[in-house]
Amino acid sequence: MHLSITLIIIVITAITSISAFSNNTLLNKMMFNAYMVKHRKEWWRFFTSGFIHADYIHLALNMFVLYSFGDFLESAYAAYFGQYASAYFLALYILSLVACEITSYRKNINNIHYNSLGASGAVSAVVFACIIIEPFSTLSVYGIKMPAVLYGLLYLGLEFYLNKRNRTNINHTAHIEGALFGIAFTIVTKPALFTNFIEQVKDHF
Repeated sequence: MHLSITLIIIVITAITSISAFSNNTLLNKMMFNAYMVKHRKEWWRFFTSGFIHADYIHLALNMFVLYSFGDFLESAYAAYFGQYASAYFLALYILSLVACEITSYRKNINNIHYNSLGASGAVSAVVFACIIIEPFSTLSVYGIKMPAVLYGLLYLGLEFYLNKRNRTNINHTAHIEGALFGIAFTIVTKPALFTNFIEQVKDHF
């Protein structure tokens, strides 16, 4: 049985997350902490933080969204990149784990108490890569159907708003930067997709 890269990531993330729920030593070693990255050179935290979660709900939500979009993106990459599709998908996911923490890293280099965890930034990258490829595919959000591109705009608008209010412990900046990285990665690796995106938008308006 062939497992997709998406399913492999989900399995690994589920195992490490569930393990960390009952192992604070593991959790503390894997969480993103800018102070530890800068002053103790624990650079792996950029990556490992995306494979642990705060609780089962946090894990389930991220993995459900990744499952919903990941297989589609892998199929699209297979069409565009052929035998290198898996490498491109992994590059998108792994690099987005770093990209989504850049602002948090810069802001918290000297704050040893700041921690961040979860795959939300990388999942956002996958979702927005899909939106660039199929902007007018229909998504159902809380039972409301809408074009993917509209969902993307609403999502970014909400994240910018919540980030500005800064009244939760959720790292909204990571969501935004992950989404923007997903767009940028897709355009840079396959510029024709941006042209296609623009043409689809023009055709609908």
